[in-house]
Amino acid sequence: MGYRAGKVKIDWWIILLYGLLVGFGWLNIYSASLSGQGNGFFNMEQIYGKQLLWIVLSIVLIIFVLALDTKFYERFASLIYIGSLLSLLGLFVFGETINGATSWYHFGPASLQPSEFAKAATALALGKYIGDIQTNMRELKHQWRALLIIAIPALIIIPQPDPGSALVYAAFIFPLYREGLNYLFLTLALSLAALFVGTLVIGTQGMIIGIAMLLLLYFFWQKKNRHRIIWPRYIISGLFALGLVFCVHYIFNSVFEQRHRDRFNLVLGKTVDNNSIGYNTHQSEIAIGSGRWFGKGWLQGTQTKGNFVPEQHTDYIFSTIGEEWGFVGSVLLVIVFMSLVLRILFRAERQKSVFGRVYGYSVASIIFFHFMVNVGMVIGIFPTVGIPLPFLSYGGSGLWGFTVLLFIFVKMDSANYINR
Repeated sequence: MGYRAGKVKIDWWIILLYGLLVGFGWLNIYSASLSGQGNGFFNMEQIYGKQLLWIVLSIVLIIFVLALDTKFYERFASLIYIGSLLSLLGLFVFGETINGATSWYHFGPASLQPSEFAKAATALALGKYIGDIQTNMRELKHQWRALLIIAIPALIIIPQPDPGSALVYAAFIFPLYREGLNYLFLTLALSLAALFVGTLVIGTQGMIIGIAMLLLLYFFWQKKNRHRIIWPRYIISGLFALGLVFCVHYIFNSVFEQRHRDRFNLVLGKTVDNNSIGYNTHQSEIAIGSGRWFGKGWLQGTQTKGNFVPEQHTDYIFSTIGEEWGFVGSVLLVIVFMSLVLRILFRAERQKSVFGRVYGYSVASIIFFHFMVNVGMVIGIFPTVGIPLPFLSYGGSGLWGFTVLLFIFVKMDSANYINR
């Protein structure tokens, strides 16, 4: 479904799905923040009134993004990326601290979070670099440079401290694999995560025994299949794994903040705390479970109306959806999100330029990663890391950041799509 005007074709499916998510998000923000009766939708003293203003202004932002020439984004991708890095660095001097993180610029009655826009800038820079005719993503040096483009903004965001926003940059790994990144990078990342979590769960001694057993199994498997063992690589891998295991507790106890340690311990089942650090997740699970199959109905959620779940209009908005719209409503939301992600991937795969394809894959990956981690966080699978639900959570910076991210691709797609 699209509108063709000359060589321009806008994909209205993406715009329709975007509108559904934003509209549904506002309905749940209204329910989660409504206090009293007869306040009016545009009451700027209420959260839902402010969000409606952000939505209206998003339309202006969309018009501006679509009005720019497609070549503008590729031509100035590097400058946009550098500008985003400078905006992140400026927070250490001019930033305002909110909820323990110095991640905001304050402008009168409004605040702006530059990390929400840095994702689009990084996607543009990554697409620009990989799309360069001299870049070969099967060469190791180009792979490391691409990873560096992703890592720089994440490393600036971490000490704010805002590890949740930094974690999102892991989503950029997926477009890199589409363009030829060696699978060993993913294997290494998963191995590091497994070693870290495993050490926390079973302890240092248990992991040492486990690593020794794995190395022995690998040795005998290689012998059985008559494969030549590359001893330097074999020994280095074992020593690296052991070295990491011995560093885990130092990193966990000295680098992580107490709130991060508490959340890890909660998810790993090492502590049970439903009154302080685990309160949000516990109340969220109660709210979602009470919705059953079809929910209690819009504006009828008792957990929502009782303000039992803190941040229910922002990071925990999925708990409102689960309570008031039930399992069926939650599944429909998942379908809409996955439809948007798959539609973006479908259009990205048909781009004429590598730049457009990489950017499209980046957009889909970021949206999916946000959705997966946020829902997992709300239902207690992942630790609470402060990642909003795209297009639904309250916040002007979040809504505008995702809107810019998505509609830059809509603009690219309108000119670069191959009609097959």
